[in-house]
Amino acid sequence: MVYGRKRLVASAVKNLTAVSAAHLPKFPPPQALKSPKAKHFDPEAWGALQPPPPSALSAFAHRIGLGAVLTDPDIILQACTHPSAQHLARQQDPNAAPLATNAHLGTLGNALMGLFATEYVHASYPYLPTRVLKAAVTAHVGPLTCSNVAQEMGAVPLLRWHREPPIQSATYQPPLQRSDALASIPRALTALVYQHRSLPSARQFVHSFFLSRDVDIRSMIKFVDPKKALKEMVAKFQRDPPKSRLLKETGRFSNSPIFVVGIYSGNDKLGEGFGASLRMAEYRAAEDALLSVYLTRTPSELLQLPTSTFPLGIGDVFRSAPEGTYVAPELEQAEVMYASGGKSGVASEQLSIAS
Repeated sequence: MVYGRKRLVASAVKNLTAVSAAHLPKFPPPQALKSPKAKHFDPEAWGALQPPPPSALSAFAHRIGLGAVLTDPDIILQACTHPSAQHLARQQDPNAAPLATNAHLGTLGNALMGLFATEYVHASYPYLPTRVLKAAVTAHVGPLTCSNVAQEMGAVPLLRWHREPPIQSATYQPPLQRSDALASIPRALTALVYQHRSLPSARQFVHSFFLSRDVDIRSMIKFVDPKKALKEMVAKFQRDPPKSRLLKETGRFSNSPIFVVGIYSGNDKLGEGFGASLRMAEYRAAEDALLSVYLTRTPSELLQLPTSTFPLGIGDVFRSAPEGTYVAPELEQAEVMYASGGKSGVASEQLSIAS
């Protein structure tokens, strides 16, 4: 009997990673020691469902700077409980009350984070193509980033979830991963800040933990034919057609030649590139010209966001309060399609290189 109880304790404590089992009122639970329920008792599942003590939840709220906003430990516990834990709790006790999960909070928080990230990236890079804009938004507030932020917050020991098996249906759905469950915590926290404070407060929370990170947007921009895309862009801005000029060269008749090519629109140099061949140098010059436009960034002191018009006080966004000031920028030219379908009307001949 003593050996069985020790093994039960060891199995249950595996999932009590937040704190020790000393805070539990009764351990082991009575259903684990009485027959016939003992044979159906799963100590690991029981340990995964045990809530951390209020002190651990309060410490987590203060650690992320929300100690004055989230004062109720039950609300913090709800934000750290993934909907998959409901299935695990129902298996343990079908008659138990439903768990308070972050299902609705995660949905609301995900929509708010997408709004804040989209307006920020679009206002910072007004010339960014739509596909790259979506990729940049995902890099800022996507599932992987949310999971990493949750780990940095120290939310891993507080997470309650269950690795559900794959659903057998017409479309295969893989089992839930821990990273996906962790990603729901920052989303739920964003929704809680919005509900308990205001939309500007939720935006500040997202900016502090997500949008302040450096994201390499340059690596997200890929070109199939940059020279053709550059012709289309120059035509949209009603500038002179681009022309390539050989600026420098060395070792033309050696095994390792180097060519430097510049692309000009009239007297203005749009881009410059180098390569072991004229074609490669011209390719990189056209790519450099396109990136100089796409990666044009609005200075931080001139950056304005549409959500700055919402009231700054505590409460919902529909209450009567003075709005913030916002001046809408001028709409930029439509994004450049890369002429992959051959329907842009731009000639596809090669750019001529003038020595």
